[in-house]
Amino acid sequence: MQRVKRRLAAVMCADVAHYSKLMERDEDGTLNRLKAYRDVMSSLTERHNGRIVNTWGDAVIIEFSSVIEAVQCAVDIQNELSLRNAEVPDATRMEFRIGINLGDIMVEGDDIYGDGVNVAARLQELAPKGGIMLSQSVYDQVRTKMALGFDPQGLRQVKNVTDPVETYSVRLGGRNDPQEPSGHSSGAETAAPHQEHAAEDSRWEKDTQAVANGFEQVRRWLRAQPRRIRGCVLMIAFFFVLNLLTSGLSVLWFVWPSLPFAMLLLWHAVTGNREKPL
Repeated sequence: MQRVKRRLAAVMCADVAHYSKLMERDEDGTLNRLKAYRDVMSSLTERHNGRIVNTWGDAVIIEFSSVIEAVQCAVDIQNELSLRNAEVPDATRMEFRIGINLGDIMVEGDDIYGDGVNVAARLQELAPKGGIMLSQSVYDQVRTKMALGFDPQGLRQVKNVTDPVETYSVRLGGRNDPQEPSGHSSGAETAAPHQEHAAEDSRWEKDTQAVANGFEQVRRWLRAQPRRIRGCVLMIAFFFVLNLLTSGLSVLWFVWPSLPFAMLLLWHAVTGNREKPL
């Protein structure tokens, strides 16, 4: 009996969307097309140094030592199959769903097991037809290293996995707009508010950074000015803050005591007289 080993690996799981319907319409044609498409997947897997672990029915499991190679292979597969599908009528078009996870797996002989594989299989079920779904661990590794677009799909509670899985879809030229696979409506409900919160957090971070950058630019500008200019600006700011604290913005009385200082600033701007900064 062979000893079970463990290793970190990128696992890709793929299957055909609506495979049973395709078989019902045309068994021979569907089987022939599946074999042809698998040949494409096998060739691309070899090119990206992957290993096909198992195939059954319409499903495929592939292992990669590099997560970048795994994602690039998935993109190449979907692009190549999309070209082939363009020549096929809609009713018989065969589109794969792909899920990729980076995780610890158990290896026994040529087979692999464990949560690393299970999560990849659940991501495949969440993927839109013709699309690619990634786990957080995969996204973290490839987001800054590949010229691809990624869309957060939120936390998803998936079968036989205790903790919710953070998911990201890969943009493939608009061909894989998010679609809700059957039987996963609860996951979509969970994802929607999460995406809204993520967008709000992103906007808040950008606004905060913009304000911080603005203050820094003002601070640098003031340090480069002569003493009298810094004094005028600080006095105007003092009156404005005092106005804000005592009257709010309903009455802007700070303009009047600030006027002499504003005139000095204007005179400085017109004459261009500058002192050496202190």
